[in-house]
Amino acid sequence: MVGVIDVEGSIVIECPIGEVFDFVADQTNAPRWQNGLEQVRRVTDGPPGVGTKHVVVRKFLGRKLDLINEYAHFEPNAEITFTGASGPSRFEVSYRTEETTEGTRLSCHMRMEQKGLFALADRVVAASLRRDFAANLRNLKALLETRAE
Repeated sequence: MVGVIDVEGSIVIECPIGEVFDFVADQTNAPRWQNGLEQVRRVTDGPPGVGTKHVVVRKFLGRKLDLINEYAHFEPNAEITFTGASGPSRFEVSYRTEETTEGTRLSCHMRMEQKGLFALADRVVAASLRRDFAANLRNLKALLETRAE
């Protein structure tokens, strides 16, 4: 049994596109704006790009998850996509940035596939991810707009 969860969100951040993209592209910043994210450590050298890997420690639905993700697509000031797996779950996350008259629109998409018994919990997981996505985007907006002042 395989379950698929798709979650999306977007927000306009009143900051230049380069600032938003660079902050999000450096995943070591993520614990500052993503709920439940305890630690992110880059395990590859050099600036972020295709092949960049991170070790991530996250708490989700009361469980501690350790995972490794890898950048599969990296287009500066446009898009980052990374993939990873944790136990029976595989995921792909994309962040896209585009200039607007107010600043930068950041759009996020996550696709998760869960296998076996974990697929039975898809509704609960999807609802929690949607809440987290919305809260995390608000956290990011507040953080970056406050830094810009």
